[in-house]
Amino acid sequence: NDSFSFGAWLFVPPNASGAVFARMNEAEDFRGWDLWLQNGQIGSHIVSAWPKNALKGVTAQKLPENRWVHVFVTYDGTSKPEGLKVYIDGRDQQLTFEAQSLTGSIRTTVPFSLGQRHTSSPTSGVRVQDLRIYNRQLHAAEVDTLRTHPRLAYLVAKQTPRSEAEQRELFDWYLQNQNDDYKQTTAQLAKDQSDLAAAVARGTIAHVMQEKADSKAMAYILFRGEYDKRRDPVEALTPAFLPPLAEGLPRNRLGLAKWLLAPENPLTARVTVNRYWQEVFGTGLVSTSGDFGIAGHLPSHPELLDWLSVEFREQGWDVKELFRWMLTSATYRQSAMATPEKIERDPQNQWLSRGPRFRMEAEMVRDFALSTSGLLSDEIGGPSVKPYQPEGVWEAVAMIGSNTRDYKADSGENLYRRSLYTFWKRSAPPASMEILNAPSREVCTVRRERTNTPLQALVTLNDPQFVEAAKKLADSILQFATDVPAHADVARMQAVAERLISRPFSDQELAIIEQSLAKLREHYTAQPDDALQLLAVGETKLTTEHAPELASWTMLINELMNLDEALNK
Repeated sequence: NDSFSFGAWLFVPPNASGAVFARMNEAEDFRGWDLWLQNGQIGSHIVSAWPKNALKGVTAQKLPENRWVHVFVTYDGTSKPEGLKVYIDGRDQQLTFEAQSLTGSIRTTVPFSLGQRHTSSPTSGVRVQDLRIYNRQLHAAEVDTLRTHPRLAYLVAKQTPRSEAEQRELFDWYLQNQNDDYKQTTAQLAKDQSDLAAAVARGTIAHVMQEKADSKAMAYILFRGEYDKRRDPVEALTPAFLPPLAEGLPRNRLGLAKWLLAPENPLTARVTVNRYWQEVFGTGLVSTSGDFGIAGHLPSHPELLDWLSVEFREQGWDVKELFRWMLTSATYRQSAMATPEKIERDPQNQWLSRGPRFRMEAEMVRDFALSTSGLLSDEIGGPSVKPYQPEGVWEAVAMIGSNTRDYKADSGENLYRRSLYTFWKRSAPPASMEILNAPSREVCTVRRERTNTPLQALVTLNDPQFVEAAKKLADSILQFATDVPAHADVARMQAVAERLISRPFSDQELAIIEQSLAKLREHYTAQPDDALQLLAVGETKLTTEHAPELASWTMLINELMNLDEALNK
């Protein structure tokens, strides 16, 4: 159980085997220790009785052949495999253990032998220099010193001229060990490189393709689409039914971009205007916004589409100006009220007989709830965030070892960032977004589907994000009016109406809302634990001094947030 270390400089021929040196008694079950070569690999036996009571570790790699290499073995006396280390040129090596159960003494009386064990296992052709034995375990830095200092002493004392490589070896050692300016500069460089690596790791890498300067883009017509059955070669060109590529334009991505925006090419502006119109009015002037070809629908208002497209292009592709035209138009500012006559003559509102009315998109529904409650963060930019999500959504589809196997929601302001910043896993998109018809993002989606299902109501009524938003708005509204309770309730309800639907409630609507509030107050006054349970939803913590009243208003606002008028544009 004593620690000790031993090693030397070795010059080893190919596939050498045997004991370089040892103190080992073969007659006593090989008790002792050695520095052992095994087909060019290096290792050591630490033996009480071979093979049942011994350690034997051998390096995974072979020693470099026909050159001087420094080998050192350290043993900490613990009888455990991890206590045996082998260094080659100062580097700790991975060991393969052929025996790893040592419990007895390794002490022996036979003398130390060089080039063999006591009576066996000789090795030949191995040269040994600077053999050292220590009665303690040396640390890695000490082993490295034994490797470098004798070599440096030899180079310094060398009588014949040193080679260029030997001069560089001495100079490098001097810089790293004796020159303070070099050491400080090197340390600062290492810190700067570490800071740079950390900054790069926090960012993203965008891979950009570059055209080959000496060849033009080309492809082949494939027989039945099979990649290994090429037919006629084809070069880059625009479709024949559209304006041709102008003379002088390169047939690459730059040429394509200039062609797309050329005045004689009307398609880009028309498609873009149509998609923006779809965002504002719910349906594009060409209802098949992803297909302007013969399989698509004709424009409902072709002259309007033409005029908007030309103006958009002539005004420098100014998107904000385009939206200003649409949003301030008399068409958009119409009431969305549908009369029996309008429903009969224009059931789909194709002729724009009334203002647009359709459910907001998934991201807008969530952001609307956060905004009206005052929770929405106005921070711009930054990495993706992880808001509330049901448990197990990621785990159900994740691979073992994946870095997106477990979902852990963020905290603080990150819970309330705009939905634009929500982290999106394509195989498991955010559940609330998917239910509200957000696409999975696996393919490009020009026009989202709009469905009406009970699950959507369950999301907006029960999702923690929506309940928390209602709770926060309720807390703000309760501070709004403090006069006679009956009048205060009406004032608060009208304040909620301004936040949610941008108009006051009618007397008929107020009567229904007051009845609902009365029922909620009765319930939460009788069931205060239910009130506390409701107010515990979400990370936002509010005072529970008047828990039944706050819970009543929370549920009332939760109902009002689910009005058709609140969720629809």
